[in-house]
Amino acid sequence: MKNMSGLEGVFLHLETPATPMHVAALYLIEPPADTRLDFAGEIEQQLMPRLALAPFFRARLAPMPLQFANPVWIDGGVPDFSCHLRRIVLPAAAGFADLEACVSGLHSTPLDRRYPLWQVAIIEGLASGEIGLYLKIHHAALDGVSGMALAGGLFDATAEPGEVPADWREKAGKAEDAGLGRRLAAAFRHTAGQSVKLARHLPAGLQLLAGMVKSAGQGTAPGMGQNLAFGPKTPLNVPISAERGFAALSLSLVGVKEIARRHGATLNDVVLALCSGALRRYLQALGGLPRKSLIATMPVSLREAGNTETTIQATLTLVRLATHLADPLRRLHAVRAAAGAAKALTARARSIIPTDFPSLGAPWIVGGLAALYGRSGLAKAIPPLANLAISNVPGPRQPLYIAGGRVRACWPLSIVEHGLGLNITVFSYCDSLDFGLTVARDAVPDVAALAQALTAAYAELEQLPAAAVADGPAKMHGLGESAVRKPAAEASTVPAREGHPAAHKKTSA
Repeated sequence: MKNMSGLEGVFLHLETPATPMHVAALYLIEPPADTRLDFAGEIEQQLMPRLALAPFFRARLAPMPLQFANPVWIDGGVPDFSCHLRRIVLPAAAGFADLEACVSGLHSTPLDRRYPLWQVAIIEGLASGEIGLYLKIHHAALDGVSGMALAGGLFDATAEPGEVPADWREKAGKAEDAGLGRRLAAAFRHTAGQSVKLARHLPAGLQLLAGMVKSAGQGTAPGMGQNLAFGPKTPLNVPISAERGFAALSLSLVGVKEIARRHGATLNDVVLALCSGALRRYLQALGGLPRKSLIATMPVSLREAGNTETTIQATLTLVRLATHLADPLRRLHAVRAAAGAAKALTARARSIIPTDFPSLGAPWIVGGLAALYGRSGLAKAIPPLANLAISNVPGPRQPLYIAGGRVRACWPLSIVEHGLGLNITVFSYCDSLDFGLTVARDAVPDVAALAQALTAAYAELEQLPAAAVADGPAKMHGLGESAVRKPAAEASTVPAREGHPAAHKKTSA
């Protein structure tokens, strides 16, 4: 039995039929040259024992009476694969757009809380012969960093398939018995422990906050206040239904790093600038680019190096995207400065940001507020604190395999909310940056147009000449590993995905 943290509980209780709180990844798998006819079946046979033997994929929720506190995680035993694993066949000679549409539908459906909170779909029928693998997990169970580590455990490091133990069902064991008394005792112990911890850290937290406010007022913390403002109203910021859209796009990691090197920026700065340029184009095409800059909310990991524990250890920060600036070079430098200020603010506040807190009554309060916010239409009436969400999650630099087939790409799907109808999440995998654009169709009816705008924004930044780097933002933000120049011999193209019009084919500058 494991207690659910306060932050994990928030994601669980924020869920409504219109706003499912799961994240996902779409893997594109290339069959090996010697594959049998049923490659999808081979993937299924490899996955089932790995899922059944992993404690994470066996864990299910055990609720509290009347939901007076967060549920606890218990071992649910061998998963019922008839509920968790689907095989889907697309129409004959399906293209990549058909795969995106299929995944959009899968991502619209909430997970059933009676079972462990995950689902896998093996999608076949692509004209290219490739297989799509869609893995969906509730965000109450993990964050992006731990999710990448967890999913990586389902794959092989080489084309040689791992051995499947014949007695894997016996090895998995039986479900855990979590009686009412054990659950109640766990809830009260957890609440007491978190209350004591909160009281112990409260004075130091208040002192740190007071110091930060004083520094900002005296100008000793330059740039910190620039991100703390409401964003403009845009078509992205409306009440939403459960209908989702999705587009996948891959860009050259080497090319993006080269842009960062030439402008004294980090990889994350360039990702934000790419999103900024894409949003300018998209909103201009709709005839409604605001004069005020759009603001993105961006998760920041609070994990220590090497920590891949399957819990949520992250917070959110705000970054001004400088979408009001027409010049791409000025926009990139403005984004770099804003991201540096957000990073500095988070670093100062890191020690007082809680990921766990007392949860008695939280299901009623958080769940009630989430339902009320959706029904009231407030998302359309009040200025948005952020216009969209952007996340950049580091992934494996070496290729992954399953059943002998190579994973060619890994595109993320994430969460959208009332008033926040666009989420752009990026995974780095091997030599590419894989962008997943998750949208509420009420906010972004044509997600393909936004993906095309992102491709154009990359071409725009790629063509910019190197410019002198201003000392202030560069010193504040630093170059970091992502800004180190790679030798010319490493500059390579990202292979175009067959049938995928948004795949990037250009070499880096």
